[in-house]
Amino acid sequence: MTPHARRALLVPLTVTIALPAALYYILRAQGTTQWQALLISGVIPAAHAVVTAVRRRHVAFFDLLVVALLAVSAATSLVSGDPRVLLLKDAAIPAVLGLWIGGTLFLSRPFAFHFGAHLRRGSGDAEAERAWQELPAYRQALRGLTLLWAGVELLDAALSTVQALVLPVDAVPVIGRIQSFALLALLVVITVRRSRRFRARHGISLFGTAGRAGVPVPQEAGPGA
Repeated sequence: MTPHARRALLVPLTVTIALPAALYYILRAQGTTQWQALLISGVIPAAHAVVTAVRRRHVAFFDLLVVALLAVSAATSLVSGDPRVLLLKDAAIPAVLGLWIGGTLFLSRPFAFHFGAHLRRGSGDAEAERAWQELPAYRQALRGLTLLWAGVELLDAALSTVQALVLPVDAVPVIGRIQSFALLALLVVITVRRSRRFRARHGISLFGTAGRAGVPVPQEAGPGA
């Protein structure tokens, strides 16, 4: 994995999973109520989303989702006085993401194809587009990964919902984060293995960069969707 790819993966993990959990337990150790600790720790990914949007002058879907769900869950929790409403926010995020990722299977390009744009460099975009148009196996592999990622997100959402409703409030942040890390690690391992297998078989990277210099995309029947 390239340094750019590692950064693209580790920064969101740190901001959305590790730091909020750490801040929650620091606040609880200082005597902050559960509701306040959950709300304050949730500000970290929301603030990061706002800063990212301002810096890029573009609001990404995930950034908008994080901010909107924090605002809605905070308002609802304030009215109800139940901190579990804020915990359900952490289940709503993977639920919406899973449905959105799965929904891209019905579009011209699935989520995995667009995700690769964050990892590609140089002529990678052109190579990816050419592979999509000319190689049916490439299209099938990316659609398969998209379906896998959507399924894992929905599984994370289902497990997080059960935890938010059943487990003690103070136990949920750490259990939920461990769960998310474990599922993501499994997803990364499967994705890397599939990508390497595809490169070995077809001579190109599954995420659009040239597998080996001068290796053309194999010509197979049928243009892409």
